[in-house]
Amino acid sequence: MEDPAGGKIPDQMPRSELRGGTPRRGSVAMLIAFRMARGIAAGMMSVALPYLVLNTLHESSLALGAIYVVGVVSTAVLGVLAGHLSDKWNHKGALLITGAMVPVSALMVYVNQSFPMLLAASIVGGFAAMGSLVGGGVGGAAQPVQSSVIARLSTSENRTTYYSVLAFLGGIAGAAGALLVHYFSTRNTFLAAAIISAVGTGLLCFITIPEYVVTGVQRAQSKRAIRHFSITGALNGFSQGLLTPFLIPFFVLVYHLSKSRMAIYTAIGSILGAVALLTAPALERRLGFVRSITFTRALGTALLLVMAMWHNLWLGVAIYLITPALRIAALPAQQSAIINRVEGQSMGRALAINQVTRLSGASAAMICTGVLFDISELEMPFFLFAGVMTVNIYLYYHFFGHDGQNGAAEPSAATEATAPEPPPDS
Repeated sequence: MEDPAGGKIPDQMPRSELRGGTPRRGSVAMLIAFRMARGIAAGMMSVALPYLVLNTLHESSLALGAIYVVGVVSTAVLGVLAGHLSDKWNHKGALLITGAMVPVSALMVYVNQSFPMLLAASIVGGFAAMGSLVGGGVGGAAQPVQSSVIARLSTSENRTTYYSVLAFLGGIAGAAGALLVHYFSTRNTFLAAAIISAVGTGLLCFITIPEYVVTGVQRAQSKRAIRHFSITGALNGFSQGLLTPFLIPFFVLVYHLSKSRMAIYTAIGSILGAVALLTAPALERRLGFVRSITFTRALGTALLLVMAMWHNLWLGVAIYLITPALRIAALPAQQSAIINRVEGQSMGRALAINQVTRLSGASAAMICTGVLFDISELEMPFFLFAGVMTVNIYLYYHFFGHDGQNGAAEPSAATEATAPEPPPDS
């Protein structure tokens, strides 16, 4: 069998990966520019929003929390809708629609700075879901579609690298956006964020995305994989929700650190976390998907238990700096593992469901830790985290350990032989 350029296509490789999934450098460049513009805007708004709510509008912390909760819920719902839309309709169209949500929400806040408008804008833009700068977590409702698009612009050999680099650049862009807030008033920060993210969204008009993909995964296998990743995703979200939002309050309550010192430690941890994403391809090649998850998360869990049991400031700071990197180092490999196990027509839906389960689990855990902190049980969330993470690691081995070192779902010969020939790229 030969490709259109006259070269020989190896028989053992799925045709869809060589033709429909061949990387398009121009489209990838546009997607990177979109992600970075979105990251800058998200970084700006994540810093400006608390000051707008607490200082300008003189609302309570409970009001700010309500805005964040609305953002989480809307991101979960809109993420599922976006995933279904991309699978059933058009990936480029779905990405444009979800990409436009950030500039629209920022413009809403710029035009009318009232609490009801902030709630409405949070529904559109998912402010809470965009506020996690560590690991480039600024996707919001667009995240499932973005990840599905990357899968179509890459191959199984370089997909983890694409996810790693894109998340790294998103994290760096988010940090840059947070620094840019210094040059704008609170209100004008949202205008600048709207303009920057709108420019990035406009670049999506020039990308080309293969819509037809044959992965060689049967529907029953795909449904089972979605179910398994939903379970592990919910547990992972719950475990992270127990601690991630409360580590800074832990240092404030236990060690009484000032805001300026904590800001420095947070910035260093964010940079280390972004850099750690670049190690994902090497981890996947050396350890495989399951063992990468096990190694990084088991080590991070052990260190957090030490932090809870031994109250030593400098040891606690060192653990605080290291654990974000351990938490997210294997995330790109995890994204690749999801893509490798689902059929081409279900990629967006699978990624959206995984996002929903994580957000749902995290929301429930935040309430749990909030109650425990309120009654001064500061160490208990750490032990709950360790228990949930232990179960989650076991389930990764139980669900995916038999798939082989790299965790890829290989298409069977029969499936490959009967797969329809994808149409030529336009």
